[in-house]
Amino acid sequence: ADRHVIYKLAAKEIADQQGGALTFMAKWNADHAGNSLHVHVSLWDEGDRPLFAGDEPLAGTPASASPVFRGFLGGLLARARELSFFFAPTVNAYKRFQPGTFAPTGIAWSWDNRTAGFRVVGNGPSLRIECRIPGADANPYLVYAALLAAGLEGIEKGLDPGPVFVGNVYEAADLAQVPHSLGEAIGLLEGSAFAREAFGDEVVAHLLH
Repeated sequence: ADRHVIYKLAAKEIADQQGGALTFMAKWNADHAGNSLHVHVSLWDEGDRPLFAGDEPLAGTPASASPVFRGFLGGLLARARELSFFFAPTVNAYKRFQPGTFAPTGIAWSWDNRTAGFRVVGNGPSLRIECRIPGADANPYLVYAALLAAGLEGIEKGLDPGPVFVGNVYEAADLAQVPHSLGEAIGLLEGSAFAREAFGDEVVAHLLH
Protein backbone atom coordinates (compact mmCIF):
# COMPACT_ATOMS: atom_id res chain seq x y z
CA ALA A 1 0.00 0.00 0.00
CA ASP A 2 2.87 2.37 0.79
CA ARG A 3 4.47 1.72 -2.60
CA HIS A 4 1.12 2.20 -4.34
CA VAL A 5 0.64 5.66 -2.81
CA ILE A 6 4.25 6.71 -3.45
CA TYR A 7 4.03 5.55 -7.08
CA LYS A 8 0.89 7.61 -7.70
CA LEU A 9 2.35 10.69 -6.06
CA ALA A 10 5.59 10.38 -8.02
CA ALA A 11 3.73 9.87 -11.31
CA LYS A 12 1.66 13.01 -10.69
CA GLU A 13 4.77 15.04 -9.82
CA ILE A 14 6.64 13.85 -12.93
CA ALA A 15 3.66 14.67 -15.14
CA ASP A 16 3.39 18.14 -13.59
CA GLN A 17 7.08 18.79 -14.28
CA GLN A 18 6.40 17.98 -17.94
CA GLY A 19 3.43 20.34 -18.10
CA GLY A 20 0.85 17.55 -17.93
CA ALA A 21 -1.51 16.01 -15.43
CA LEU A 22 -2.48 12.47 -14.46
CA THR A 23 -5.82 11.28 -13.19
CA PHE A 24 -6.59 8.14 -11.25
CA MET A 25 -10.33 8.41 -11.73
CA ALA A 26 -11.92 4.97 -11.96
CA LYS A 27 -13.83 5.87 -15.14
CA TRP A 28 -12.26 8.85 -16.83
CA ASN A 29 -13.95 8.29 -20.20
CA ALA A 30 -17.22 6.49 -20.88
CA ASP A 31 -15.86 5.17 -24.19
CA HIS A 32 -12.85 3.42 -22.67
CA ALA A 33 -12.16 0.71 -20.12
CA GLY A 34 -11.92 1.84 -16.53
CA ASN A 35 -8.90 2.47 -14.35
CA SER A 36 -8.61 -0.38 -11.89
CA LEU A 37 -6.81 -1.36 -8.71
CA HIS A 38 -6.65 -5.16 -8.91
CA VAL A 39 -5.28 -6.59 -5.66
CA HIS A 40 -3.63 -10.01 -5.41
CA VAL A 41 -3.88 -11.44 -1.91
CA SER A 42 -2.52 -14.51 -0.13
CA LEU A 43 -1.71 -15.43 3.47
CA TRP A 44 1.67 -16.57 4.78
CA ASP A 45 2.72 -17.47 8.32
CA GLU A 46 5.64 -15.85 10.10
CA GLY A 47 7.93 -18.62 8.87
CA ASP A 48 7.19 -17.69 5.25
CA ARG A 49 4.96 -20.72 4.73
CA PRO A 50 2.11 -20.14 2.23
CA LEU A 51 -1.21 -20.86 3.97
CA PHE A 52 -3.34 -21.04 0.80
CA ALA A 53 -1.40 -24.01 -0.57
CA GLY A 54 -2.85 -27.40 0.28
CA ASP A 55 -3.55 -30.94 -0.81
CA GLU A 56 -7.29 -30.67 -1.47
CA PRO A 57 -8.02 -30.48 -5.22
CA LEU A 58 -9.86 -27.27 -6.07
CA ALA A 59 -12.62 -28.72 -8.25
CA GLY A 60 -12.81 -27.16 -11.69
CA THR A 61 -9.26 -25.82 -11.50
CA PRO A 62 -5.77 -27.28 -11.91
CA ALA A 63 -4.89 -26.15 -8.37
CA SER A 64 -5.00 -27.67 -4.90
CA ALA A 65 -5.83 -25.61 -1.84
CA SER A 66 -6.07 -25.60 1.94
CA PRO A 67 -9.12 -25.08 4.19
CA VAL A 68 -7.61 -21.67 4.99
CA PHE A 69 -7.87 -20.73 1.32
CA ARG A 70 -11.47 -21.91 1.04
CA GLY A 71 -12.48 -20.05 4.18
CA PHE A 72 -10.73 -16.84 3.16
CA LEU A 73 -12.33 -16.88 -0.29
CA GLY A 74 -15.71 -17.72 1.23
CA GLY A 75 -15.42 -14.68 3.48
CA LEU A 76 -14.60 -12.40 0.56
CA LEU A 77 -17.66 -13.56 -1.36
CA ALA A 78 -19.91 -13.23 1.69
CA ARG A 79 -18.91 -9.67 2.54
CA ALA A 80 -18.02 -8.12 -0.83
CA ARG A 81 -21.26 -6.19 -1.27
CA GLU A 82 -21.45 -4.64 2.18
CA LEU A 83 -17.76 -3.66 2.05
CA SER A 84 -17.92 -2.29 -1.49
CA PHE A 85 -17.49 1.27 -0.23
CA PHE A 86 -13.92 0.31 0.71
CA PHE A 87 -13.31 -0.71 -2.91
CA ALA A 88 -15.28 2.02 -4.67
CA PRO A 89 -15.50 5.22 -2.58
CA THR A 90 -16.68 7.78 -5.16
CA VAL A 91 -19.63 8.43 -7.45
CA ASN A 92 -17.34 7.99 -10.45
CA ALA A 93 -16.14 4.57 -9.22
CA TYR A 94 -19.51 2.95 -9.99
CA LYS A 95 -19.41 4.07 -13.62
CA ARG A 96 -16.56 1.60 -14.09
CA PHE A 97 -18.67 -1.50 -13.42
CA GLN A 98 -19.91 -2.13 -16.95
CA PRO A 99 -20.31 -5.48 -18.75
CA GLY A 100 -17.54 -6.33 -21.18
CA THR A 101 -15.02 -3.86 -19.77
CA PHE A 102 -13.01 -6.27 -17.56
CA ALA A 103 -14.47 -4.50 -14.52
CA PRO A 104 -16.62 -6.96 -12.55
CA THR A 105 -20.37 -6.72 -12.14
CA GLY A 106 -21.09 -10.10 -10.50
CA ILE A 107 -19.85 -11.40 -7.16
CA ALA A 108 -18.30 -14.75 -8.11
CA TRP A 109 -15.02 -16.59 -8.01
CA SER A 110 -13.58 -18.21 -11.08
CA TRP A 111 -10.35 -19.72 -12.33
CA ASP A 112 -8.21 -17.24 -14.31
CA ASN A 113 -11.37 -15.48 -15.47
CA ARG A 114 -11.21 -11.71 -15.87
CA THR A 115 -15.00 -11.32 -15.91
CA ALA A 116 -15.21 -12.41 -12.24
CA GLY A 117 -15.00 -10.20 -9.19
CA PHE A 118 -12.57 -12.70 -7.65
CA ARG A 119 -10.10 -14.37 -10.00
CA VAL A 120 -8.11 -17.30 -8.60
CA VAL A 121 -4.70 -18.01 -10.13
CA GLY A 122 -1.47 -19.85 -9.35
CA ASN A 123 -0.79 -23.13 -7.63
CA GLY A 124 1.26 -24.30 -4.68
CA PRO A 125 2.96 -21.33 -3.00
CA SER A 126 1.76 -18.98 -5.78
CA LEU A 127 -1.96 -19.74 -5.23
CA ARG A 128 -3.70 -16.42 -4.69
CA ILE A 129 -6.92 -14.48 -5.09
CA GLU A 130 -7.14 -11.42 -7.30
CA CYS A 131 -9.85 -9.02 -6.19
CA ARG A 132 -10.87 -7.10 -9.32
CA ILE A 133 -13.52 -4.88 -7.72
CA PRO A 134 -11.44 -1.88 -6.53
CA GLY A 135 -10.94 1.06 -8.84
CA ALA A 136 -7.85 3.25 -9.07
CA ASP A 137 -9.46 5.88 -6.84
CA ALA A 138 -9.65 3.48 -3.88
CA ASN A 139 -7.53 3.90 -0.77
CA PRO A 140 -5.23 0.82 -0.81
CA TYR A 141 -5.02 0.71 2.98
CA LEU A 142 -8.81 0.47 3.26
CA VAL A 143 -8.91 -2.12 0.45
CA TYR A 144 -6.46 -4.35 2.34
CA ALA A 145 -8.34 -3.79 5.60
CA ALA A 146 -11.62 -4.88 4.02
CA LEU A 147 -10.09 -7.94 2.34
CA LEU A 148 -8.39 -9.07 5.54
CA ALA A 149 -11.46 -8.53 7.70
CA ALA A 150 -13.73 -10.48 5.36
CA GLY A 151 -11.20 -13.23 4.71
CA LEU A 152 -10.34 -13.78 8.37
CA GLU A 153 -14.02 -14.03 9.27
CA GLY A 154 -14.36 -16.62 6.53
CA ILE A 155 -11.54 -18.66 8.04
CA GLU A 156 -12.95 -18.38 11.58
CA LYS A 157 -16.42 -19.46 10.49
CA GLY A 158 -15.31 -21.98 7.89
CA LEU A 159 -17.28 -20.26 5.13
CA ASP A 160 -17.27 -22.17 1.87
CA PRO A 161 -16.95 -20.29 -1.43
CA GLY A 162 -19.04 -22.83 -3.31
CA PRO A 163 -18.18 -24.24 -6.73
CA VAL A 164 -16.01 -22.42 -9.22
CA PHE A 165 -17.95 -20.30 -11.70
CA VAL A 166 -17.38 -21.32 -15.30
CA GLY A 167 -18.28 -19.00 -18.15
CA ASN A 168 -18.98 -15.31 -18.64
CA VAL A 169 -19.93 -13.67 -15.34
CA TYR A 170 -21.48 -10.74 -17.19
CA GLU A 171 -24.15 -13.09 -18.54
CA ALA A 172 -25.03 -14.64 -15.15
CA ALA A 173 -28.07 -12.67 -14.00
CA ASP A 174 -28.62 -14.82 -10.89
CA LEU A 175 -25.37 -13.77 -9.17
CA ALA A 176 -25.18 -11.16 -6.42
CA GLN A 177 -24.11 -7.91 -8.02
CA VAL A 178 -21.53 -5.25 -7.27
CA PRO A 179 -23.55 -2.23 -6.05
CA HIS A 180 -24.69 0.01 -8.87
CA SER A 181 -24.13 3.35 -7.12
CA LEU A 182 -22.35 5.02 -4.24
CA GLY A 183 -25.72 5.48 -2.55
CA GLU A 184 -26.36 1.75 -2.62
CA ALA A 185 -22.89 1.04 -1.24
CA ILE A 186 -23.38 3.56 1.57
CA GLY A 187 -26.66 1.91 2.52
CA LEU A 188 -25.04 -1.52 2.62
CA LEU A 189 -22.18 -0.27 4.81
CA GLU A 190 -24.56 1.55 7.12
CA GLY A 191 -26.55 -1.62 7.69
CA SER A 192 -23.50 -3.89 8.08
CA ALA A 193 -23.18 -5.32 11.58
CA PHE A 194 -20.05 -7.09 10.35
CA ALA A 195 -18.32 -3.82 9.40
CA ARG A 196 -19.09 -2.35 12.82
CA GLU A 197 -17.75 -5.45 14.55
CA ALA A 198 -14.59 -5.52 12.42
CA PHE A 199 -13.72 -1.81 12.39
CA GLY A 200 -15.72 -0.26 15.23
CA ASP A 201 -18.70 2.09 15.24
CA GLU A 202 -16.54 5.22 15.16
CA VAL A 203 -14.68 4.14 12.00
CA VAL A 204 -17.90 3.20 10.20
CA ALA A 205 -19.53 6.48 11.27
CA HIS A 206 -16.53 8.41 9.96
CA LEU A 207 -16.61 6.63 6.59
CA LEU A 208 -20.37 7.13 6.26
CA HIS A 209 -20.01 10.82 7.03
